[in-house]
Amino acid sequence: MYPNILKKIIEDFQKLPGIGEKTAERLAMHLISHFDDLDILAFSDHLKRLKEEIKYCSVCHMITDHEICDICSNPHRDHETLMVVADAKDVFIMEKMQSYHGVYHVLGGLVDFSRGVTDKDLNIETLEKRIKGIKEMIIATNGTVEGEMTAKYLKSLFTKDSLSITRLASGLPVGAELKYADELTLRQAVDNRRKYE
Repeated sequence: MYPNILKKIIEDFQKLPGIGEKTAERLAMHLISHFDDLDILAFSDHLKRLKEEIKYCSVCHMITDHEICDICSNPHRDHETLMVVADAKDVFIMEKMQSYHGVYHVLGGLVDFSRGVTDKDLNIETLEKRIKGIKEMIIATNGTVEGEMTAKYLKSLFTKDSLSITRLASGLPVGAELKYADELTLRQAVDNRRKYE
């Protein structure tokens, strides 16, 4: 039904997370009907440059277009506080808060034995090399099974070091009702309780 090249573009869009067939069709049709020739050329050039110019920071493994990312090369950041995250999007989320001023280490995933991902597949070797000048390591992995497993592994790996290891607090979000919370969330809410002031 669709011309061959349009089918290929629809298939390309479907490779993106959260994009089903209908959304992919809508995006492809939008390109045809709303993008002029210059927009299409610019879009295709940006995709090409994305692959050519984006690399991983040689220090923290964050995506960047430099050898060392802007965060690692910033002398005003607290280089003694290191937040360990699963991937680059976690760094972007943290940076939007504008309240954390330390540096990061991107693991490049989480331990997930069901998918064959072990500690050997993550950026842990470079983390071990960086830890010497660090006073506090904040483990900021998700509260999922994989995130918890990775956090426990990291804690066991670095407990011998004279290093403060902290974990992001987790529990009930503001406005949540107890009846809708799962058991793990409730347990974390109780465990992470603090003085009510």
